[in-house]
Amino acid sequence: MLILLAIGGALQKKFNFNLRALSNLITYCLMPATVFVNIYLTEIDPQLLVEIMVYLLLFGGTLIILGSIFSKLLKLNKGQSAVFKNSVSLINSGNYGLPVSQLVFQTHPLGMAVQIIVLVFQNVLTFTYGLYNLISATKSGLEIVRSLFKMPIIHALIAGGILNALNIPIPQFLWLPIEHLSDAIIAVALITLGAQLIQIKFKFLDKVIIAGSIGRLIIGPAVALAFIYIMGIEGIVAQSLFIASSFPSSRNSSSLALEYDVEPDRAAQTVLFTTLLSSLTVAFVIYLSTILFLQ
Repeated sequence: MLILLAIGGALQKKFNFNLRALSNLITYCLMPATVFVNIYLTEIDPQLLVEIMVYLLLFGGTLIILGSIFSKLLKLNKGQSAVFKNSVSLINSGNYGLPVSQLVFQTHPLGMAVQIIVLVFQNVLTFTYGLYNLISATKSGLEIVRSLFKMPIIHALIAGGILNALNIPIPQFLWLPIEHLSDAIIAVALITLGAQLIQIKFKFLDKVIIAGSIGRLIIGPAVALAFIYIMGIEGIVAQSLFIASSFPSSRNSSSLALEYDVEPDRAAQTVLFTTLLSSLTVAFVIYLSTILFLQ
């Protein structure tokens, strides 16, 4: 992972890629293909799906509550509080989480399917709670719903689920290019993330960034582990949910902060700092998950 991130940073320094174009390639092409392939190939028990959704609501809700409590204890102003709460609750499940999960769960499609459910949940959370934190007075609920249904991963999820449920075969001439697109996401997403991170200049380190990093990389996985044990989730599903809880702060939280001019520098620094530290914390969580859930 770090090698691919470094390659992305080095290439960006030399060639100055159009990062918006690369981001669109991932969002509108590679990520939907990955979602479609994994949902189409995986049989998910409806009862298991309900269990995962209950876990995600408990996990996300707890992080939101903890974020609110700690932002008051830290005596943050409104802008700092919004950045802090988003950094704790919004996770980079896309161009960080999907490649990592593909590496970990190459032989376990169920693990990838769980991560895709987490990805969809995180996207919904980002464009509801995350957006509300920043611009609650300027965006209506209907506009938020419209923006959600414009996301191609939602369409891919629905299409893959319907074809899976109805057991409809996909012709080989269509399946092969979709599969190739899905296979490409690991390299392209991580190289793009490295190119994005190299453009963020590390300027400062304050209590918002430090507290946000602790909340995202340490408290987040601890909360996830507690709910996994409380709910009795086991095996690959438990491992996937635990790993999914450990990823760094979402790049979208930084993009939204920049778009609406709410502490954009602090949001960008938090994304950079949590991503750098995650090279250690995510590796530890992956190792710990194999000990706890694959015995």
